[in-house]
Amino acid sequence: MHFLDDSLFPENQEKLVIQVAPYGPEWLPGDSDDIPVTMDEQIQKAVDCYNAGAQLLHIHVRELDGRGSKRLSMFNEMLARLRAAVPEMILQVGGSISFAPENTGDAAKWLDYDTRHLLAELEPKPDQVTIAINTSQMNVVELLTDEDIAGTSMRNPLLYTAYRDMVLDAGPEFYLEHLKRLTAGGIQPHFMLGHVPQLETVERLIRAGIYTGPLNLNYVAIGGGASGFHPTDLVEFARRTPDGAVLTIESIMRSTLPLNTIAIALGLHVRVGIEDNLWAPCKERITSVQQVEQIVRIADELGRDVAGAEEAKRIYRIGEYWQTAEETLEYLGLPPNRRPGERGVPLRHRAPVRTETLV
Repeated sequence: MHFLDDSLFPENQEKLVIQVAPYGPEWLPGDSDDIPVTMDEQIQKAVDCYNAGAQLLHIHVRELDGRGSKRLSMFNEMLARLRAAVPEMILQVGGSISFAPENTGDAAKWLDYDTRHLLAELEPKPDQVTIAINTSQMNVVELLTDEDIAGTSMRNPLLYTAYRDMVLDAGPEFYLEHLKRLTAGGIQPHFMLGHVPQLETVERLIRAGIYTGPLNLNYVAIGGGASGFHPTDLVEFARRTPDGAVLTIESIMRSTLPLNTIAIALGLHVRVGIEDNLWAPCKERITSVQQVEQIVRIADELGRDVAGAEEAKRIYRIGEYWQTAEETLEYLGLPPNRRPGERGVPLRHRAPVRTETLV
């Protein structure tokens, strides 16, 4: 992304889109007072987050025993009820479905490809499904401190080890087919990327014409195979992100708020919720709704307007797709593909050829 001399002035920035992830499949009900379990509670949590100012809901579903559901029928039920309860909200299903272990000591792992592909057949359809690109370690406890997990199930050594050793399986065999099915089903992929090499793979997919749609990204700063908390990595990722993409910053525990504050100041977008963070800055517990309210206050202090639900859909280009690689590159502000025999860097807009002789 280019940052012009006036890019940090809030009146020149796109309105802020707030993602909220209030369901947190890695946590158990006893880990927080803010974990909805019944379907009614899960729907009410969405309503409360929307009323607080969030425009996008990141969805996981729980069974009545409190564990993350792997049943697509439960997702269908929840989506139908959410469409009625928060009809303006962008609904985004987490592409991991639920990576939480079934029992203490089981491996924490993502489901098989066939099951994950079924997310393209959900009914009613979500607006988005998140998608990871390239297999990597997903050690979600690497950056957690003892204070972070105090009083939670993550203090159980067996659970801790299960999450420490988790691998995010997202190689080409998976993502090529998943992108095909999502786009064929009219569901927008939302790319969850942990570092620049994954972003480079996405650009190659666009240049090859494999993906020809809006580029909505989360920069995932959770460590353990993704980026960490160093702010220069965030800025470099933003610099490498195409001008026409939408970039949201996602982090973990008490680093979530400072990185989100940087994001708001830079004109980027944010994600909050108990899936990522249980703690306020002074180490007291904080709910998903309180995190949304906190972001709204910070945005107000910085002069950054918060998007309404319809504005968020416009920013994300929900329901929009393009036909060719060339068209996609143009929309995203990327240089065109090289033409045969062309030297130098291809220019997006070529200067007119001068026919007169300069003296």
